[in-house]
Amino acid sequence: MKIIVLKFGGTSVGSIDRIKRVAKIIKSYSKKYKVIVLSSAMSGTTNKLINMSRKISKSFPDHEYDTLVSAGEQISCSLLSGQLQTIGIKSKSWMAWQIPILTEGKHKYSRIKFINKSKVMKYLRSGGIPIIAGFQGIDKNLNITTIGRGGSDSSAIMVAKFFKAERCVIYTDVEGVYSTDPNKLNSAKKIKNISYEEMLEMASLGSKVMQAHSIQDARLNRIDIEVKSSFVNKIGTLITKRKNIINNKIITGISSTDNDSKVTLLGVKDRPGIAAAIFKPLSENSINVDMVVQNISSDGKETDLTFTIKSFDLAKTKKIINKNKNIIFKRMIFDKNVSKVSIIGVGMVTTPGVTFRMFQALAKKKINIEVISTSEIKISVLIKSTKVTKAIKALHTEFDLEK
Repeated sequence: MKIIVLKFGGTSVGSIDRIKRVAKIIKSYSKKYKVIVLSSAMSGTTNKLINMSRKISKSFPDHEYDTLVSAGEQISCSLLSGQLQTIGIKSKSWMAWQIPILTEGKHKYSRIKFINKSKVMKYLRSGGIPIIAGFQGIDKNLNITTIGRGGSDSSAIMVAKFFKAERCVIYTDVEGVYSTDPNKLNSAKKIKNISYEEMLEMASLGSKVMQAHSIQDARLNRIDIEVKSSFVNKIGTLITKRKNIINNKIITGISSTDNDSKVTLLGVKDRPGIAAAIFKPLSENSINVDMVVQNISSDGKETDLTFTIKSFDLAKTKKIINKNKNIIFKRMIFDKNVSKVSIIGVGMVTTPGVTFRMFQALAKKKINIEVISTSEIKISVLIKSTKVTKAIKALHTEFDLEK
């Protein structure tokens, strides 16, 4: 049995007309494959549901949050299945609890642990096309869980894994993965092939095409992913392992983030374990800390510690730090007008001078670097948000990504 997994994002199923178009795409695959479909909620639905919860309470219970926001996928799956039946295709919508899709971890941030295949496989053999709700699962106590914003991508990857699918295609509103955000730079080019590692860095560093967790799941399970548009019939981008890619570019892409804040603790009394004392409470409150820089005073008694978080976590972060009795510091300052710009590429592993070229290109445009972080295949810098577009353009030109 040749199985293919198709996942459709919120914009792809964002209206009745779009759902009708998606049904035609699904039908075209059904001539060659047994098709399993994953659907996101219709665009805007999840945000509406979240806003409702906030009107009830700023501390809306996490387990009720999961029950609430998972309702969006139920609507889109039912409409899509109904449209397929209307055009003569056997189909049925499936919620996670009906399969079931079992998860572990905290509410709002669960991960898929196991998928029971028996009911869906029986339905596939009968000639049916299951439309499965992405983004959701159930825990061991049968509570509804969700797996983070953009989690339908992870649902699709894990379905492809458990059902041993030959292909996994992610349909979205863009034609594939681009060298940078085409909304910020018109000369951005579509990437034909990209490695798991590069895509993982791009996703974690601001690219909104796919969720980072889903790329990691695909990499661990060696599942190739094709990203393409549901609006135009064009070849998309293949995300695969490095050895499948022939690429002569040093840098594959450039990512940038929005809504970052820089937090600096001045005059922290330095001692072993101080960084853990600062960051443990943040982790326990699901606050993601990104770039970290520490400067030790000349006498070694004090340190200035700088790190970045998302701006929506700033108020909570300040409250947690001010209540933390395990740290002593003189002052806390923050800056909400910063963004991270990153260059990504496996080619930099064997190419000297990439860091110099990046810094020189930014310096020529009088862009000041506030924080730097690196890994084997990426270099990230923190700059003023107003300089992001200028920085992307300069780096795109410097590393010949327009060709």
